[in-house]
Amino acid sequence: MKVTTTGDLTLIKKINTAIVLEALVKNAPLSRAKISELTGLNKATVSNLVQDLINSNLALEIGTGESSGGRKPVMLLFNGQAGYAIGIDLGVNYIRGVLTDLEGALIAETNLTLKNQQQDFVLDKLVHCISTLIDKAPESAYGIVGIGVGVPGIVDDHGTMFFAPNLKWGQLELQRMLEDKFNLPVTIDNEANAGAQGEQNYGAGRGVAHQIYVSVGIGIGTGIILNNELYKGASGFSGELGHLSIEYKGKRCSCGNDGCWELYASENALLQMAEPLGFDSLDDMLQAAQEGNEEVRALFSSVGDFLGIGISSIVNIFNPELVIIGNRMSRAKLWLEEAIQASVARRTLPHHRNKLRILFAELQEQSAVRGAAYYAIHHFFTKMKSN
Repeated sequence: MKVTTTGDLTLIKKINTAIVLEALVKNAPLSRAKISELTGLNKATVSNLVQDLINSNLALEIGTGESSGGRKPVMLLFNGQAGYAIGIDLGVNYIRGVLTDLEGALIAETNLTLKNQQQDFVLDKLVHCISTLIDKAPESAYGIVGIGVGVPGIVDDHGTMFFAPNLKWGQLELQRMLEDKFNLPVTIDNEANAGAQGEQNYGAGRGVAHQIYVSVGIGIGTGIILNNELYKGASGFSGELGHLSIEYKGKRCSCGNDGCWELYASENALLQMAEPLGFDSLDDMLQAAQEGNEEVRALFSSVGDFLGIGISSIVNIFNPELVIIGNRMSRAKLWLEEAIQASVARRTLPHHRNKLRILFAELQEQSAVRGAAYYAIHHFFTKMKSN
């Protein structure tokens, strides 16, 4: 195609710059010649684009590499410290926050326990958490590039929370509220989707095209990744499999349904079963299990069996390569795993489980908060590519 206008040339330069930047982010350290080889762009174009990235503080020269004959090549890195991102995991009984660089590396973190779920109280703590992390950011060319927040509920494309049954909140325009407060780009998504993004980019899900992230906290949510893309459904609300009915005429759920999966397989379900034993926190139960309390271990095993029931349905429907169990209950891997594996083995179709792996989150409780930071980083890169 013949390029005839300045607009065409500008667009092509933006596309090629994005290609070079992506090569650096994913494969650095690289020489200019290696970038040319990886991208198919000619060496002169690569050299000009690399210089633009250096001038924009997004690439760094780090010295010479090994020569394959002739002059030693100058090696390049993506400058992950050109800016910083904030990720927030807003749970029912906690707020977890992180500050990362543009490569997702952890710089600072903060954790708060919520004893009160009143909206004004929680939002005040959320704002304080974000402000604390902003204050911890080092000086950089781009400063704080954005804020990502994972929330325990249904979110629309405009960052409005519509339905958060475990928080018992009404509709809340959270994205607009935080953007007005901090004058920064804000991305809001369901915390299970954020967890799926965290594990796909930084954890156990790297390189896996078809995977399901199961967030097991006070409730249960799922992040569904198919063909390397987060599946969100026709209205953007997919993943609410915690409200899949597993018990006919079962317990009444706060969502209005009966027999929801999360009523039998979540942290909340575990704590309800543990009330007769005098336990009221997951931490205390984990300690008791570690100390050999067989009654507590039996409760974990029971929850593991129920987790396996829901996971089996997920496997039979989606046929994933990988199921990742994350959030707070992932800490109980030692007492959940055997029951989950046995339950799934009993209930899944043989061909569906042939290549299936069930893992616990590599990032442990930080899957969603790291995924939320990734949203902010991704938004920044998308903006840079369009400028």
